Amino acid sequence: MTAIRFTAIAALLCGWLSAAEPAPRYDWPFPTTTSKKGLQVQMVDDALALGVKHAALNFNFGQFLAPSGGADQPGWDFEEYTYRFQRGYLEAMDRQIKTLSDQGVVVSLILLAYEPADPDLRRILLHPGYSTNCPNHLTAFNTVTPEGRAWFAAGMEFLAERWSRPDQKFGRVANWIVGNEVNSHWFWANMGRVTMEQFADDHLRTVRLAHTSIRRQSAHSRVYLSLEHHWNIRYPGGDDRQAFAARPFLEYFDRRAKEGGDFDWNVAFHPYPEDLGNPRAWLDKSATPDFTTTPRITFKNLGQLIAFLRQPGFLHDGRQRRVILSEQGFHTPATADGERIQAAAYCYAWKQADRFDGIDSFILHRHVDHAQEGGLMLGLWTHKPGSIAAPDRKKPSYEVFRLADTPEWEKAFAFALPVIGIKSWEELGR
Repeated sequence: MTAIRFTAIAALLCGWLSAAEPAPRYDWPFPTTTSKKGLQVQMVDDALALGVKHAALNFNFGQFLAPSGGADQPGWDFEEYTYRFQRGYLEAMDRQIKTLSDQGVVVSLILLAYEPADPDLRRILLHPGYSTNCPNHLTAFNTVTPEGRAWFAAGMEFLAERWSRPDQKFGRVANWIVGNEVNSHWFWANMGRVTMEQFADDHLRTVRLAHTSIRRQSAHSRVYLSLEHHWNIRYPGGDDRQAFAARPFLEYFDRRAKEGGDFDWNVAFHPYPEDLGNPRAWLDKSATPDFTTTPRITFKNLGQLIAFLRQPGFLHDGRQRRVILSEQGFHTPATADGERIQAAAYCYAWKQADRFDGIDSFILHRHVDHAQEGGLMLGLWTHKPGSIAAPDRKKPSYEVFRLADTPEWEKAFAFALPVIGIKSWEELGR
C-alpha cells in the first residue's frame, strides 16, 4: 500500500470533522427501550426469553479484517483503496445482531483487537508499543501508523454503514465501545508500559477517529470509553505504567478532547463489587459517598459516577454524557447459600442502577458460568461439568433477572431484603 493512499486522511491523525464534512448517511433516531435490563449475550434465544432490552457483544478486529481477501470478500472503498473484510465473521455477527435488534434490543458492540498470528494482521492491528508478554493478549488499536489508522477508519465506516441502515437488513448497532477497561490498559488494551497521559492521548486519537467514522454513517450512534471500578486508586495488580485511576484519566481525557475540539464521547462503566469474589456489594468499604476521594465506584456508591459527570465542566452541549453499565456480574460463592446470595446481589444492583436517570442500561456479565474466568462463577446458568461455558442449569438469579422489569419484581425480589439487611428498597435511596 503506497503512501499516497493516506494523504487525504491526514486530518484523521487528530480525527476531527472538518467544516466540509458531509452530512451523515443515515439520520434515524437512537432507539428507545422500556427498561435498563441488559445482558452480555451468549444464547440469543434465551436472552430474548429473559426479556433483555440491551445486549452487549464482543467484536474482534482480528477476525474481521481481511488484508489478503479477494473480491469475494465484502469491501469498503476508502481513499482510493478497497479494504476487505471477513464475510464469515460478519455474517455470524449479523445473525446475532439482527435477531436482537429486530426485537427492539439496543445492541452495543465491544470493539477489541486480540493479538493475531497472521503477519499482515499483526502489522495492521498491533499497537507499536504492544508487549507480547501481556496477560490477555489484547492490544490497543493501532491508529499510530498510517496503514493501521486507515484500516481502522475504513473498518469503522464499513461496520457503521452495515449496522445503521434504515431497512435493518443486517440488524442495528447503536453503541460502540472502544476497547475494554482501558484504565487497566496493560491487561485489556495493551500499548506497553506508558504513563496515564501517554495512554490517554493515544486512546483519544482512536476514540475520536471511531466517532468521526461512525458519525459519517449514522447521525445518532454513540461512542464510549470503557472503565473499570478503580476510581481514585489504580488496579493493585499493576504498577503506575500498567494501570491508573479512572477519575484522573477522565479529567485528563476530557481536557485534551476539548483542546482538539470536543465531541460526543460517553462512558461505559463496570461497577463490579470491590472484591470480585464477594458479590455482597452493599458491604463494600472502599465505595464511599464522595467522588473526589472514594477509592472505587461500585453499586454501593453508583450515584457518585453520575454526580461526577454532572459537573458543569463535564457536560457536552449542556447535557450529561451518556452512561451505560456495560459489564458487571456477581460471583456465586461455593457455599450452601451461594446461589441465593448471588441472586440477592443482582436484586440490589438492579435497584441501585434503576433509580438513577443518568444511567441508560445495566448489562449483566455473564449469561453462563465460564470455566476460564479465574474461578469466578458469574452466570445466570451453571456450565456443564468439563465444559468451558456450555449451559447446564438455571440459577435462582435467572428468575430474578427475568422478572426485574416486570410488575412481578417486588415479589421476586422480596427474599433479598433480609440477605442485604434492609426492610424495604426505599432504604437504598437514603
